[in-house]
Amino acid sequence: MVVGIYIAVDFFEKINNFLEVGGPSFSRTFTYFIFKIPFIIAQVIPVCILLAVLIALGLMNKNNEILALKSSGSSIYYLVKPIFVIGIFFSLFLFFLSEVIVPITISKANQIIRREVKKQTVVTSKEKNIWIKSNYLITHIKYYNPAVKSIYGTTLYYFDEGFRLIRRIDAKRGVFKEGKWTLYELMEQELKEKDKNPYVAFHSKRVEQLNFLPEDLKRVIKKPEEMSFKELFLYIRKVEEEGYDATIYKVDLFAKLALPFVCAILCILGTGIAIRGNRKESIFVSIAYGIGIAFSYWILHSFCLSIGYGEMLPPFIAAWTANF
Repeated sequence: MVVGIYIAVDFFEKINNFLEVGGPSFSRTFTYFIFKIPFIIAQVIPVCILLAVLIALGLMNKNNEILALKSSGSSIYYLVKPIFVIGIFFSLFLFFLSEVIVPITISKANQIIRREVKKQTVVTSKEKNIWIKSNYLITHIKYYNPAVKSIYGTTLYYFDEGFRLIRRIDAKRGVFKEGKWTLYELMEQELKEKDKNPYVAFHSKRVEQLNFLPEDLKRVIKKPEEMSFKELFLYIRKVEEEGYDATIYKVDLFAKLALPFVCAILCILGTGIAIRGNRKESIFVSIAYGIGIAFSYWILHSFCLSIGYGEMLPPFIAAWTANF
């Protein structure tokens, strides 16, 4: 039911985007939402586990079953132990789901949005090399850092009407400010027919021909949820070897471990709330507790990740603070 509600909300949120561009057919639209189901399941599993524990133990507490267990001499830890084991199992299952299935399905879903809805002419490789084609200009971006809206290792190829290369610009870094891209540590080569030797100049300047926005680049780069833990780890190592900052990807890497573990944490927390609750309390009170706890966790977790992206917290601390 939760998955169905999630899909319904996502459908009404994106339906205008599908219709405005005459987007994909009904079958492709249906395929898009099918591919998103594993990602949705991974998002709602912790909340579902918490609510299940609260409801199950809440009913036992309401019917005096927990009191009967205590009266018979049984330790409360015998009740907690299987719940904790279930939490560990779902933590492993969530990690497996996020590691093996979600990267494949969410990547295919995002491709439908990029190619058939957004009609983008941007291509990204597994190494996050981005190629952008426009009128008589092809741009290659080696690395994009969304946290600071900067591009690195940028090369611009200019062509004439006969598709002959007439100009090339290589820049070490580019920053988006005041609505335009400014390139730094730049080398420009202009190929002239009369002069066989290209003119080379080093300077910084604003390039008007780059008409893409940081939001466009953020949309097309391969996102952390589209990569497995190993793939993201190897990518971080490669980025750092090339001298670029990989802080935001380190935060996402540690988050891939921290988020599944929350299943075990919520099982313990839900058990404590349900057992200590008043027998007269309605089961809906326990559900309200669960929703409030889950909502608070997601806010704190997202806030800590944002601080980690801004390098105000170490990546490991930013990813695990909400769990702690």
